[in-house]
Amino acid sequence: MSSSISNTQGLLHFRITSQQPFAIGTLKVKEIVPFSKLFSLPKSSPNVLGTMSIRGKTIAVIDVAAAIGFRALQPEDYAKASIIVTDVSRNMVGLMVRKIEKITACRWSEIETPPANLGSNAFVNGITYIDDQLVQLLDVEKLLLGIFPESEEQFNVSISLAEQATLARQSILLVDDSVLARKQLSSVLDRLEIGYDIVDNGRAAFELMQEKEKEEKPINILVSDIEMPGLDGYELCFEVRSAPAIAKAFIILHTSLSSEISVDRAKQVGANMALTKFDGQELINAMLQGANEQTV
Repeated sequence: MSSSISNTQGLLHFRITSQQPFAIGTLKVKEIVPFSKLFSLPKSSPNVLGTMSIRGKTIAVIDVAAAIGFRALQPEDYAKASIIVTDVSRNMVGLMVRKIEKITACRWSEIETPPANLGSNAFVNGITYIDDQLVQLLDVEKLLLGIFPESEEQFNVSISLAEQATLARQSILLVDDSVLARKQLSSVLDRLEIGYDIVDNGRAAFELMQEKEKEEKPINILVSDIEMPGLDGYELCFEVRSAPAIAKAFIILHTSLSSEISVDRAKQVGANMALTKFDGQELINAMLQGANEQTV
């Protein structure tokens, strides 16, 4: 990469079965705690084992194996299990796994899109090889959606006709490697009858922006995920800012990460805003700010 921004991330490796290793980005991890007594949560998903208290906050604890289609952890497994406390998409939860293994460093360029033969029901949003072993990146957002269904309020957006017209005049590009996230983004704009282009990776987004500029139809507003295989959102933002012809786009980094670190780094690479998924009104308000700045 030509940028000086490192796109290295930490990966926390763990097992939910004795066979297949999984990992998640360490920016999603708040802490790791051993299994302790859980308290029942009435009317919850069968994959929620109960609740526990972490630093004064009560969180649900999910059996990851059961939630993604593997054999559930058995009571005799609990004593050796660990709970990964994660903060994703405005949800702090505990992910109970069979075993924590290690933390490694990995570049986004070394993470590949999952093969199509995994199917749409796989809870994987990337694969990589560590020490010649296949490691699957757990799609935490998809897992959580199965436990905590989307609320219609997330997609209800209130704007004036004038604001709708303002956004309709913009050239908007959405980029996210997650099928779920692309559906969420599309749903909000489709309801408002606002046009957009959408791609599933950072490299395709960068190339499309260059093509649009050559056609004299430049992208005004770019909404990008951060964690993506290949060219991640930080690197995409840096690349856009480093290309004079397309550098004026208003860039919104839209991420499941709730960490302040992600917001600080977004500013470092030149993003105008960083938002935590998913709130349709918040997203549209950010786009409106971008549209208004484009006209100044």
